[in-house]
Amino acid sequence: MLRDRLTIKLVCALALLIGLSLDGPAFAGGFVATHLPDTLSQGGLVIVRLSPGSQLVVAGKRVHVGGDGVAVFGAGRDERGPLAISIVEPDGQRRDTLIAIAPRDWPIEYVNGVPPATVNPPPALAARIEREQAAVTAVRSRYDDREDFLSGFIWPVQGRISGRFGNQRVYNGDPKAPHSGMDIAVPQGTPVRAPAAGIVTFAQPDLYLTGGTIVLDHGFGLSSNFLHLSKLEVTVGQRVSQGQVIALSGMTGRVTGPHLHWGFNWFGVRLDPLLLPGIATP
Repeated sequence: MLRDRLTIKLVCALALLIGLSLDGPAFAGGFVATHLPDTLSQGGLVIVRLSPGSQLVVAGKRVHVGGDGVAVFGAGRDERGPLAISIVEPDGQRRDTLIAIAPRDWPIEYVNGVPPATVNPPPALAARIEREQAAVTAVRSRYDDREDFLSGFIWPVQGRISGRFGNQRVYNGDPKAPHSGMDIAVPQGTPVRAPAAGIVTFAQPDLYLTGGTIVLDHGFGLSSNFLHLSKLEVTVGQRVSQGQVIALSGMTGRVTGPHLHWGFNWFGVRLDPLLLPGIATP
């Protein structure tokens, strides 16, 4: 855990360093890199400014480049790399490079004696869970040519981190999916604020696993999700500003205590909220 914490601090420091060379007021946040990094942490996000009109391919997939040259992409928890990068400049010149992936230590917790129905829900519930998760997955495929993420990010709530991105539990010998976000322990009813501006693309009060659930789209395939909410203060299609209250925290869905789960995605790739620009490691 200590090593993982130090790795996060180092990556955050490097992210600030590579973003010092900026050009223009739109990049005043201080985190938009003008050059691709040599190394990217598992769960990390890259926000880079290329020459307007450039084309970018990451690991064989075309990545959108905005009219101002801004592009984003990330590395998932289990990405091994290196990431093959191809950039075609507006004049047709092509540049190929590799980004190494910095591995992280992912703690595994073994929990035995858990009731089987809790570990693996019965078929009727499993079907409901699958439908609900598919609906959330669908909104993450959305692409909007908005750059709400350029203002950086703030904490949605202030509290103790009770669960970290990437950690995994094994129940009765059955390994479950790694933790997809960050849990922040706060009392029920704590106001949850938008970490960055965006548009609400999903808002449901009673999903089986995640209870009150909101997905907030920040543009370019980047989205935040907030789980276990006790009250939703926004509706689908609503635009919200950074810092606006969007919900109240709770303990809805399958939880053992009140907290906020904050997850972050680049399309279907889950990223670590602690590595977002503007989020200081506690």
